[in-house]
Amino acid sequence: MFEQILDPFGGSVALSAVLAALPLLLLFVLLGVFRAKAWQAALAGLGLSLLLAVVVWKMPVVQALSGTAEGMFYGLFPILWILVNAMWIYKLTVETRWFEVLGRTIRSVSDDLRILSILIAFCFGALLESLAGFGAPVAISAAMLMAAGMKPLKSAMVSLLANTAPVAFGAMAAPIIALNGVTGLPIDQLSSMAGRQTPFIALIVPLVLVFLVDGRRGVRQTWPVALVAGLVFGGAQFVTSNFFAVELTDVVAAVLTVVAVLVMLRFWQPSTTVTGDDDEAVAEQGAAAQGGVSAVGGPTTTTTTTTTTTTLPRTGGGDGAQERPSTREVWMAIAPYLIIMAIFSLAQIPGIKHWLTEVGSVTFRWPGLDVVDSAGEPVGAQNFKLDHLKATGTLLLFSGIATMALYRIPFSRGLAIYKDTVHQLRWTILTVTAVLGLSFVMNLSGQTTSLGFALASAGGFFAFLSPLIGWIGVALTGSDTSSNSLFGQLQVTAAEQTGLSPVLMAATNSSAGVLGKMLSLQNLAVAAAAVGLAGAESTLFRRLVGWSLGLLVFVTALVVLQSTPVLGWMVP
Repeated sequence: MFEQILDPFGGSVALSAVLAALPLLLLFVLLGVFRAKAWQAALAGLGLSLLLAVVVWKMPVVQALSGTAEGMFYGLFPILWILVNAMWIYKLTVETRWFEVLGRTIRSVSDDLRILSILIAFCFGALLESLAGFGAPVAISAAMLMAAGMKPLKSAMVSLLANTAPVAFGAMAAPIIALNGVTGLPIDQLSSMAGRQTPFIALIVPLVLVFLVDGRRGVRQTWPVALVAGLVFGGAQFVTSNFFAVELTDVVAAVLTVVAVLVMLRFWQPSTTVTGDDDEAVAEQGAAAQGGVSAVGGPTTTTTTTTTTTTLPRTGGGDGAQERPSTREVWMAIAPYLIIMAIFSLAQIPGIKHWLTEVGSVTFRWPGLDVVDSAGEPVGAQNFKLDHLKATGTLLLFSGIATMALYRIPFSRGLAIYKDTVHQLRWTILTVTAVLGLSFVMNLSGQTTSLGFALASAGGFFAFLSPLIGWIGVALTGSDTSSNSLFGQLQVTAAEQTGLSPVLMAATNSSAGVLGKMLSLQNLAVAAAAVGLAGAESTLFRRLVGWSLGLLVFVTALVVLQSTPVLGWMVP
């Protein structure tokens, strides 16, 4: 039996916490300073954590390796099982003409760039986030905005900022599922708490998007539709995550928001229509992409040509809008998302849900582990719950098979697309498994506990630190799932020592973390490449850092109030 030690280094919790932080510090320095590949940084952090676990925390080598294996397996199943199957469905739609039809349907609604920023970046981006995640929503929505007439730099900015509100429930709630795995807290409580935080972000984001596109005039003229989009999306997130199925949160929110915006546009239109874009940095960044000017400065002579036209609103399309597909085409285009909703809804029927739980789930003690905490209580991470039939990834696999049948994609072609999906995600798979291995080693060895006790010395002030920890985690790793895996247990430990709600602090790691995603190196690189401005990552960072920090301050204020009697009633 291995008993965790709180202060293994010099009998000091503070010094032990400094050592425990070294794997995370190494991970962040490699990513943020040396710009190493994410998988390389994750493997380096894992190696250092294993060394500290054995040498400093005196964890037996066999148990340390067994804990690593458990974390890596958890990364594969259920988290990557979700991601691979979700991405596969997305690639199935791209394989056919129906994905293009879906994009054409959205663009046919309006030729107003402010409306399109809500429909494409906010709504359609959220739909993609619910399935694909990991940069795909940013790349696709940015390309679609450019096709609609928005300039490259602004397209990237709008897509990055829009990819915030849905991230906590992205990839079929993979971040919340990961949080449940590393903390052991009930997933329904984590889902409910996150669903009582992210809607406030969703309420603000559409207003920020129209401001980015058209400044104060954009907010003044389009605030009604932006407000409706935020209210519907946030409301749907709350209801679905609290009372329905956490996996479907973003799907339901995105679909309902699209419907609400489309219905509203039938009865209301902004007083003017903005069909062009004015961005003073476009020519400069275009030159940067071609090597004519450094993204961080340098002399050059360029001519900026922009077109800004303002006309009366058009309700039936117009020169800037595409021809709207037929009703049948629209239904076929959204069919995969309807299939997913139907299958997940069936899985929630009490009889089916009970059968899936009884037959499709098994809990067992992970071999090679016998760990108790400093109080002598068994550590919960030793028990592994394996959902096979009822797993989110398995339900997505069924949804993909149904999509193949509907779109008449041959089995051999569907299998080839699946193999291509796994190959495309190979480095992501290595990164996630390494990060989960690191997380489990830190949790099982007691490194996370030492860190948590040290942070607990902040007392009630930890409520201010908790959102910042989540924000830093996502900004540096580029993934809410990875951040939750790294810091979820730390948040819980610190919360328990300071008398705060563990559920509140753990969910905050996810909810506040999403605001760091627009600044992560991975997402910035994806956005810059998608709009043809490779090398403009630093420009995008400077344009967005103020918005990211401003929203973080807003969420921090919300979390602090939720940690007090003022809004404490919101905590499950």
